[in-house]
Amino acid sequence: MINYLRRTWATVNLNNLDYNIREIQRMVKPGCEIMGVVKADAYGHGDAMVAKRLVANGINWFGVSNIEEALSLREKGIDKDILIFGDTPYSLARVLAAQHITQTVYSAEYARQLSQAAQEQGVVVDVHIKVDTGMGRIGFLCYDDIPAAADAVEAAVLLPSLNATGIFTHFSCADEVSQSSKDYTRLQYDRFIKVCDLLKARGITFRHRHCCNSGGLVCYPEMHLDMVRPGIILYGHTPSAEIADRIHFKPLMELKSVVSLVKEVDESRSISYGRIYTTPKARTLATVCLGYADGYTRSLSGRANMVVNGSLARVVGRVCMDQVVLDVTGIDVKPGDVVTVFGSDGQNTVTVEELAELTGSFNYEMICLVGRRVPRVYLEDGNEIAVVDYIRQRL
Repeated sequence: MINYLRRTWATVNLNNLDYNIREIQRMVKPGCEIMGVVKADAYGHGDAMVAKRLVANGINWFGVSNIEEALSLREKGIDKDILIFGDTPYSLARVLAAQHITQTVYSAEYARQLSQAAQEQGVVVDVHIKVDTGMGRIGFLCYDDIPAAADAVEAAVLLPSLNATGIFTHFSCADEVSQSSKDYTRLQYDRFIKVCDLLKARGITFRHRHCCNSGGLVCYPEMHLDMVRPGIILYGHTPSAEIADRIHFKPLMELKSVVSLVKEVDESRSISYGRIYTTPKARTLATVCLGYADGYTRSLSGRANMVVNGSLARVVGRVCMDQVVLDVTGIDVKPGDVVTVFGSDGQNTVTVEELAELTGSFNYEMICLVGRRVPRVYLEDGNEIAVVDYIRQRL
């Protein structure tokens, strides 16, 4: 048996990851590469185990937010291509080059700074050019004046000590089905293609042109180009409820905890902080070893269900930092019983999506919030094969 503290833990089903990858591979055209987005510790699932499984399934590109995440992959044995989406201090040009990490170049000023640092440090840095076609965050502005955008990109590409192997943009609403959102996505794509074509006419080409996140990958197959960047669908969740009926991916993660105490409580007893819940009559209550420090947000107080021995039980009172109370009246429960916080047990399921809706959030945030003190336990063919314990730093 894999050794980990069975207080609160998250299981990650690697067979479901295999399935999701195969589905994505089936959806993209031949020759289109797949970049597995593993930023934020693979959306809370554990970057090393997820990335290694992606490599085993033929994935050769990885997307991360920052250089710390990139170096984490390198330290864990991932030797494939990595693209940093966000900012890296230009003074780290030598690190980027030595670790074969591709850096996003998103402005003329940053391009000049990175080029100068690379020259001074005697290295060449691989880069992808980020074009802002309507997301409004970072990137060379490419809205109405396409020639000006092409001029700025061309100047960056021609700087010494930068090797521009790719160009990309990011869709802001590709997972939305309203006509205005569809029109805006097509406008973004049109801007991107125009600037790429104009650069091509000037003799500037790129090995990789990419624009499709999960929503774009699912909804706009004609926009897949040379590479796609699936994130949330890798982990089995829909990028939005609006397109949930179009995809059939399998969630990887389930969050589990245990009952520490079962007690009979009389009528009119207040429970937990703030006395927001008082027993309307005698109830059986169970304390569970989970709280907002584990990622189970306080906004779920009195609103959500968990599954105990196959039955739904409501959270009562305020969620605490380390504990929460369930009403288990009528359910056969004892200390040590496993509680499914989200996931399935018997005929009942609590989904990440329904918890997100209760909190006014969305599924991305719910899985990313699962705390660092929660071990990730990896399953293959129903067996526990590995554990990542962030507190005790072991695998």
